[in-house]
Amino acid sequence: MHWYAVSTKPHQERLAELHIMQWDIECFLPLLKANKIIRRTRKTVIGPLSPGYFFARFDLDKHYRAVSYATGVRKIVEFGDGPVELDATMIDAIKEKLNDGYVTPQSERFKMGQIVHIKDGPLTGLEAVFIREMTDQNRVLLLLNTLGLHAKLTIDIDQVSLPQAL
Repeated sequence: MHWYAVSTKPHQERLAELHIMQWDIECFLPLLKANKIIRRTRKTVIGPLSPGYFFARFDLDKHYRAVSYATGVRKIVEFGDGPVELDATMIDAIKEKLNDGYVTPQSERFKMGQIVHIKDGPLTGLEAVFIREMTDQNRVLLLLNTLGLHAKLTIDIDQVSLPQAL
């Protein structure tokens, strides 16, 4: 038996998983637990790691139709001739990242008000004050204080580091 990616109808990952599990098929729907600001309030939100997809391990010859036509399923992901078999080590790697049953994003690298160093781009070498991380965009908002001018700056998080200790 091999692992396959199953595409679902919008917001029906759990429903499709439940219907497929009734056939004694092993399913894996990795869930992401993240803190988001919703209507100016920080809330913990739980949702699929890959919205619209989950993984199922089954014998393609025996269960193809059962999986393909299960409630909530759009299709089994295919490339070329047929469904793509996934490497079990990929599924295991995702399972290893689970913390209390959820994938949790990396905690913030910097703290509000912390001095950071711009290490890449046109402003290389300048220091700025970290304001906040923009998690959905992999960017950070900084306050640049140079030549007596205060300016807000948004750059990729990979362009920022902590200053080196002397």
